[in-house]
Formats: sequence, C-alpha cells, structure tokens
Amino acid sequence: MGSEGPPVVTVHVTGFKKFHGVSENPTEIFVSNLKEFVKKRGLPNGLVLGSCNILETAGQGALATLYQILESSVTGQDCEPSNSKNIIWLHFGVNSGATRFAIEHQAVNEATFRCPDELGWKPQKVPIIPADGSISRTRETSLPIDEITKTLSKRGYEVVASDDAGRFVCNYVYYHSLWFAEQHGTKSLFVHVPLFQTIDEETQMQFAASLLEVLASLQ
Repeated sequence: MGSEGPPVVTVHVTGFKKFHGVSENPTEIFVSNLKEFVKKRGLPNGLVLGSCNILETAGQGALATLYQILESSVTGQDCEPSNSKNIIWLHFGVNSGATRFAIEHQAVNEATFRCPDELGWKPQKVPIIPADGSISRTRETSLPIDEITKTLSKRGYEVVASDDAGRFVCNYVYYHSLWFAEQHGTKSLFVHVPLFQTIDEETQMQFAASLLEVLASLQ
C-alpha cells in the first residue's frame, strides 16, 4: 500500500447574530457566505470546510444549540464521519472597538456580561462550567497561536495574538468549545474581527479563507 497523502482536516465554522450595540454582525455575513466564497477560491488539498453555523448571541440560553452543533461534528451528522483529531472548530466573533483581527489564545471560566445577551441573561462573576473550577480557571487552545498570527501577518493582514477574549458571549462560547475539544480530541480556535467600517467585508472574507489555508498547513 502506498501513501494516501496527508490526513484530511475538517474545519467547522461559527459566527454570531446581532447583539446590543451591533445591529449588523460582520461574522454573520461572512460566515454565511464562506462556503460559496471558498468554493470559488478553492481549498487546499486535505482541507474540508464542514458546517457553517450562525449562533444566537447568548450564553446559557443558547447552550443546547451550541452543543448540538459541536456534537454533530464528531458523530458525522453534518458531513462524512472523520477522525476527531482532525476536526477544528473555528469561531468568529466581533469586537466593535477593534482595529485588527485577534487570534484568541485562551478563554476564562467567567461570565460577566456588560449587558444582557440576546435572551436577556446578564451574569456577573458566574463560572461558565461550575464543575471546571473557579472563575479564574483558563483553558488554552492547542493550536500554535504565534505561528498562525505570524503567517497571517506575512500575508498582509493586520492581526495580533490575544490572551483576553473578554467575559461576554464570545468568551462563553470559546470556553465551552475548548472544554468540548478536550473531551473529544478536537481542536478549537476563536478569532475576533472588527466591524466592516474598520476592515471591509471583502478583506474579512479573504482573511477567513486565508486562515482556513493556514490551519490546513499546520497538519
């Protein structure tokens, strides 16, 4: 038997709907259009773009939907069953005050929402997963953040590595995704993007596609 080539990596992507102060979430727009965009652009060998879902910008009230989406990737419900070690969950969220893309290194086990989420929840200093320890507990992605950031910077994008994903819904989803990744042998990554007024839609689409290519090259 000869070599069958590198293992196939499946990347599943999520974005968010609107929320308080952000009536148009850029991640909802470019994640919704990502499959068609990369179909035209072409994906590198060994990379499959799996599901692309838009999440309610909510914490506790949206957990059932989040876990249904996460579990579908390891059970093969939304694509061909694959080795869980070759599954990456890529989450995009907006930071309306940002001027650059931010690759998030970690999430903190703390929900302290500055405003109610879209389902009306406003926790203060609440552990995201109580069984996981105190609100100071952190979980880190197993992906090489510095390498990803440097590669994207060389491609001309304004991008930084970040150690603080906030304490709002983005951090909430990322923490659950990192916890799920540890339980199931998958990988997880969260990326904050600016508003379209700061970095336009076309550039953000190109960035998302480039990030997929970088993730494929790491395997």
